[in-house]
Amino acid sequence: MSPLADGGEREANPALPPRTPHVPGADPVSGRGVPDSVSAPRTDPIPEPARPVVESLVASGGGHIRAILLFGSQLSRAAPSPHSAWDLVVVVDEYGPFHRALVDTGHHRRPAWLLSALGRVLAPNITAFDPGDHAPLAKCAIVSSSGFERAVGPNSPDHFLKGRMVQNVAVLWAKSAPDAAWVRERLQGAREDVINWAGPYIEGSFTPAEFAHEMLRVSYGGEVRPENKDRVNAVFDAQREFLAGAYLEVLEAEAEAEGGRVRRVDGGRYVLDPAPTAGDRVRMSLYFTWSKVRAVARWPKHVLTFNDWLTYIQRKVERRTGMEIEVTPWERRLPLLLLWPKVFKVLRGRKAAGARREEAS
Repeated sequence: MSPLADGGEREANPALPPRTPHVPGADPVSGRGVPDSVSAPRTDPIPEPARPVVESLVASGGGHIRAILLFGSQLSRAAPSPHSAWDLVVVVDEYGPFHRALVDTGHHRRPAWLLSALGRVLAPNITAFDPGDHAPLAKCAIVSSSGFERAVGPNSPDHFLKGRMVQNVAVLWAKSAPDAAWVRERLQGAREDVINWAGPYIEGSFTPAEFAHEMLRVSYGGEVRPENKDRVNAVFDAQREFLAGAYLEVLEAEAEAEGGRVRRVDGGRYVLDPAPTAGDRVRMSLYFTWSKVRAVARWPKHVLTFNDWLTYIQRKVERRTGMEIEVTPWERRLPLLLLWPKVFKVLRGRKAAGARREEAS
């Protein structure tokens, strides 16, 4: 029996809200719907190339996985390379039992107690998951249920998960229909919270699509990322239909709500009312600055939780920036000590490339 069959045999809760029409309903790789009797109720079709990853991950989780979410370039088709990993968020009941199962099945070489301890510090843990048999690699963000709820909520400690979960996300697997509904509620709540952190940077009137584009610009600018500004446009273009629909729903709900912060104007446009203040922008600037500090503080943890992390980062930076990065043997031995000059070189190169594009335009 497929390790996904457990979720598929559960009866859907009739009291659950209907699925949002903005959730993708077709295989994002082939463009065809994937008949999927083995998925849990209220989940999305699993892209066939990702099925071995999901099945192996569920089988290796020892029954301690609550949900598996797909995001990123493989879902949105935002210019992924043939070597792009599947970006997954793996929501687990508790860190300890899950990591023990992961180590026992040979999918991580670090001690389970260490992985579990690290999961409680600057969550999530980022790890590579290789299902074997030449199946594609997955880059997994491992986070507990409580950690996920906090990370995408209005009082999130940083922007790492929130910035990804407000985009197009597919719920590939859930332990049960109520678990799938719980995840969807948290994703919807994260989208509704965008007004709080992106709103201070948005001026004048806007359409839902313009609002979503500005949200991506603010989100990417608030993180330590190797991509240049063109990446925001590529991500938006790949997700345009979903983002416009999802944020139309958010803006309409806010406009209808008593005391809502959005007002309709002519031509299908909206404005923030009351308009954001300078104090709002200062508050969010502090939030994003602190988020970047936490992101950099995670880097030593990635060395321990992510198998062969340096090669993965090297290839991603080269793919996203077009720069060729050579890592010497000594830099591989002492990356956190010796790689800083190249980190700053990449950041300077990205900034210079952006300035050249602005001059050309």
